[in-house]
Amino acid sequence: MSGQDLIDAGARPGAWFKAALAAGDAALARGADFAEALATALSFAPPLAPPATPLRASGELPFHVNLYPDSLEEEQNAAAVKRTMAALMRTPMVRAGAVMPDACPAGVEGAIPVGGVVLSEAIHPGMHSADVCCSVMISIFREVDPAPLLAAMQAVTHFGPGGRAPRDQLQPGWGLLSRFAENPFLKDLGSAAVAHFGTQGDGNHFAYVGRLKSSGETALVTHHGSRAPGARLYARGVEAAERHRLRLSPETLPVNAWIPPDTEEGEAYWEALQILRVWTKANHEILHDLAAERAGATRIGRFWNEHNFVFRRPDGLFAHAKGATPAFDGWAEDATELTLIPLNMAQPILIARGLNAPNGLGFSPHGAGRNFSRTAHKRKMEGREPEEVFAEETRGIEARFFSGRVDLSELPSAYKDAVSLRRHIDAYGLAEIVDEVLPYGCIMAGDPGEPLWRRKKAAA
Repeated sequence: MSGQDLIDAGARPGAWFKAALAAGDAALARGADFAEALATALSFAPPLAPPATPLRASGELPFHVNLYPDSLEEEQNAAAVKRTMAALMRTPMVRAGAVMPDACPAGVEGAIPVGGVVLSEAIHPGMHSADVCCSVMISIFREVDPAPLLAAMQAVTHFGPGGRAPRDQLQPGWGLLSRFAENPFLKDLGSAAVAHFGTQGDGNHFAYVGRLKSSGETALVTHHGSRAPGARLYARGVEAAERHRLRLSPETLPVNAWIPPDTEEGEAYWEALQILRVWTKANHEILHDLAAERAGATRIGRFWNEHNFVFRRPDGLFAHAKGATPAFDGWAEDATELTLIPLNMAQPILIARGLNAPNGLGFSPHGAGRNFSRTAHKRKMEGREPEEVFAEETRGIEARFFSGRVDLSELPSAYKDAVSLRRHIDAYGLAEIVDEVLPYGCIMAGDPGEPLWRRKKAAA
């Protein structure tokens, strides 16, 4: 039997031909007729790939827009958000989409914007961002002044790149680490889970202390995600999704590739997300508890919510949020009806009740959002001393940068107008504001300075 016999029978040449021809010849040697031997050889053929799933037609699937521009900057931002969402909505597995009032583009056109929500039949790693489970937690304390609580938080937290030094590392618990070891996406990330436990990273992450407008009680709010473990899971998820994209839907943009949830890989990735959720919540809790212990504060309330994550809805669809907070009933076992909406370091943090608005696909905004990239905002500030801008924009609050260097891209002027965002929330019925945390002070990472890789290169 020859390879041409298999090709004439409709087979596609491949490495499997060698074993197939050997089996066919063995069948002939046993006395089988040619038809039987050919059938034996063809049984070695790999399964045919399913037909490629095409993109939806442009504009076929509309999406909700909870954003109205009230300035030229907003018009430009809104147009860019709509373009990228329109491209995303052509992804075959997507069933619905929405953008929040704080939306702004992030990455290539077609990538989910910050403030984007997407419902899909599959899991899209590119739609929950590299900062997996980025979230906010509030703890409320009785009879403690904000000043010692902020000082305590400064002493116990860790901002900036990398993890804690070995002598300062905290333990997330062996039970949680064993879950890392058992998951194929996380099994070699145990050391990172320890090193980065009790850290907050950089960028827009913060520790904020203030008083409740309703009662005057002191509150601590932290904002951060799953750090290095999450970033590495994201990279592995994107890689896995790309393998499926090439097989299932090559036309789909790589940023919107998906992992089929009914596969072993899909189940493992979903479980990895849940493990990181537990780790991230514990990461918030350890910092709050250490600060409270140091300040002698008694906690009387606590809740949290994430805004960069994937949620499984009762109808089986996966809700992807990148900078949007779940507000639908039962979105998690530890869910409360309240959510947190930070604005900027000098403005109150809003405590809201989610309204499960259909036009928000059951989500509410996660913050103030931006109209400019960090680089563009810094460019607008050229010619002014960072310390001068910092003093002007944080007058009346105790604002600190952990690195000791001002980060212009995280000052209040870098964000959208807080009053406008509140108008949007009301106008679109996305949430009900029930209380506020009035600012006393805030800690952020600050300007990290020249990247480590560049310093090493200069020293070489």
